[in-house]
Amino acid sequence: MFEILKHFESKYGTLKKKGLRIEGLSMIDPKRKKHVIMVSKPFMFDNRQLPKTYEGLDIKSKIEGGLPKEFAFNKDAVKKEYVWAPNKFEKYVDRCSEEIRKQFGNPEMSRVEMLDALAFGNFEAHKKKSLQLMAEGKIPPFKMN
Repeated sequence: MFEILKHFESKYGTLKKKGLRIEGLSMIDPKRKKHVIMVSKPFMFDNRQLPKTYEGLDIKSKIEGGLPKEFAFNKDAVKKEYVWAPNKFEKYVDRCSEEIRKQFGNPEMSRVEMLDALAFGNFEAHKKKSLQLMAEGKIPPFKMN
C-alpha cells in the first residue's frame, strides 16, 4: 500500500507547488480495512488535476486556509447551511473571475472551466449530487440562485 502512496507522490508531487500537501494513508473504515490517500489543498486549487481515486484508493481532500466570503459560515449555522452549495461557487466565480484566471495562469479560462476547477473537478456533477443529497435530506436546503 505504501508503494501506491509513493507512486501517487511521484505522479502528483509537482502539484505541491500549487499548494497540495500529501498527508499520507489513512484508514477510514477499520472493519473493512478501507484506506484512502489524504491530501490537503488551498481553496483556490484546480481540482481537475487530481483524480478521485488512485490505484484503487479513494483520494480524500480537505481545504486548508481561508475561504472566500461566499463560503464563510458561522459554526452554529453548519447544520442549517450547506457550505458547498453550487450557487456559492457560481457567485464566487462571477465575482472573482479575473483573480481566478490569474491564479491558474489561464487568461482564457471560461466560466465553466473555473467552476469545474473549484467545484471538486466537475461542477455539474457536484450540482447534481448536491440536489440529490438535499432531496434526501442529507444536507440543508439551499437556493439555486
